[in-house]
Amino acid sequence: MRSKLTILKLGGSVVTEKSKPLTPNTKAIKRLAKEIRKADSKPLIIIHGGGSYGHPLAKKYNIMGGFKKYSQRFGFSETHEAMVDLSSLIIRSLLECGIPAFRFAPSSFVITEKGRIRMFDLKALVKALEIDLVPVLYGDVVFDDELGFTILSGDQIAAYLAVKLDAERIIMGLDVDGVYDSDPKRDPSARLLSELSLKDIEKIMERVGGSRAPDVTGGMMGKILELKVAVEYGIDVLIVNALSPNNIYKALIGEKVVGTRIRR
Repeated sequence: MRSKLTILKLGGSVVTEKSKPLTPNTKAIKRLAKEIRKADSKPLIIIHGGGSYGHPLAKKYNIMGGFKKYSQRFGFSETHEAMVDLSSLIIRSLLECGIPAFRFAPSSFVITEKGRIRMFDLKALVKALEIDLVPVLYGDVVFDDELGFTILSGDQIAAYLAVKLDAERIIMGLDVDGVYDSDPKRDPSARLLSELSLKDIEKIMERVGGSRAPDVTGGMMGKILELKVAVEYGIDVLIVNALSPNNIYKALIGEKVVGTRIRR
């Protein structure tokens, strides 16, 4: 019997040096490739964030806000090319470790409407999984029916694919150990929450102010809100620190690891 799909999301803060524009975290990328190969989890989809490759350019040209002036066209292309460059580095490391990774550029087959996925052509992706390729996707610039173009986050892609492809789990590899009761980068007394339910998420949202939550926890709540639909569907989400050696390996093989597990 074929195993169910695992979706591995590697944050931009893990695969790049966020304080240095267009700078990969080469050491982390190579180590993670080795951990993924060692775990040998199949079928697998890998999604990565933009970090210092995508975010500075997207912000400079205000790509998220949509197409407003012609000069943004260059920013749209430059942001995409920066993400291709980062993806190429990651895929090269995966290939060198014996992982048959294959890039899928979201801008080529995804259309959004006001920033939310409206059309996502899954046919080629499914074919790749059928022959045990490892699709690699990433947050990307995409065309939008209302805005002209915008940014599609890797988190939204992860949740969408998990539901559409009936994944068993989503593993989020970030630069923190999991979800805390406050921002651990600002509050030394922040407490790690090892388990979260949908009810817990709703309580946190009420406490921190709903859609403004990402400003409170350094972006973590924004990720949780994107993944909420997958959890509602019955898909487990595990958030771990991918900068800590062997965490991704342990998560992929199902071994106990420090982190936050989110369940329905």
